[in-house]
Amino acid sequence: MTESPEPAQTSGPTAAPRIRVGVSRCLLGEEVRFDGGHKRDRYVTDVLGPYFDWVPVCPEVEIGLSIPRPPIRLVEIEGAVRVRGVRDPDLDVTDALTGLYPRVAHRFSGVSGFILKRGSPSCGRERVKVCDEGGRSVGSGAGLFAEALRRDRPNLPVEEEGRLNDPRLRENFITRVFAYRRWQDLRTGTVSVSALQGFHSRHKLLLLAHNQAGYRRLGPRVAAARPENLPQTLEAYEQGFMATLATRASPRSHSNVLQHLAGYLKRALDPADRAELEEVICRYRDGLLPLIVPLTLFRHHFRRHPHAWVAEQVYLDPHPAELMLHNHV
Repeated sequence: MTESPEPAQTSGPTAAPRIRVGVSRCLLGEEVRFDGGHKRDRYVTDVLGPYFDWVPVCPEVEIGLSIPRPPIRLVEIEGAVRVRGVRDPDLDVTDALTGLYPRVAHRFSGVSGFILKRGSPSCGRERVKVCDEGGRSVGSGAGLFAEALRRDRPNLPVEEEGRLNDPRLRENFITRVFAYRRWQDLRTGTVSVSALQGFHSRHKLLLLAHNQAGYRRLGPRVAAARPENLPQTLEAYEQGFMATLATRASPRSHSNVLQHLAGYLKRALDPADRAELEEVICRYRDGLLPLIVPLTLFRHHFRRHPHAWVAEQVYLDPHPAELMLHNHV
């Protein structure tokens, strides 16, 4: 796979601009692992591939290590973590890996997310085994490239491929990727106070579903926005917006939002339809139905009884329906 300089049009079901997302090269099936193999992840390549333009990286290859190559690991030495050879302790690539990210950061300036290889001493996001000099496990940490990425781009959605097997983690990550892309689109060009207010309004229900306290903190920031303080407001809003979405939405918090949405249909529906809607929300909250069921029922009712504010809410369609993320949460 090669890096795409600009988003392209997909021939997939949404026909929407594809989103640039960074990825560990081995997950795409490229044979760049220390043993000469790969770790192709079919969810990454086959399911997400039609929606994302991959920006691949293999830090170990990019610092000049061969394929195949001696395996490396995180080693704690006198309180500091180094990256050394497993069989050859004289092999130390700490400085090379530390210096890599500043050289390649420009390649990832426009990405909206990153999927990393779990357990890697260069790419692992967290829980990478740290050993002492004798090879005994003494804790865990992050790969050096992953650590530099998160330090430079703290608001960027970053996840490991293994965690994408969890439906709730998967849905949360992809929701954040699409939300961050919308935010990046907003920041393209000159941003006005009214544009920020509109963005916040469209994301109200999505934010409430993830973290009510986070949503309440964002409101006053938007209300206080003025042309003279807008640059600082935008920076603070981005941090708060992405931090709020990083909280995984629970069935209870989704149910609260669904009850809020039901209020906009109270006068439009007859008693039987209102009772059905309430039952579906309760059955979802109790774990008897997936989220897609109440959302589909709401879409049906709002097609019959349109509401301008609800029609603008990202909550009902935060990501392409073809990904079927709401079918499993």
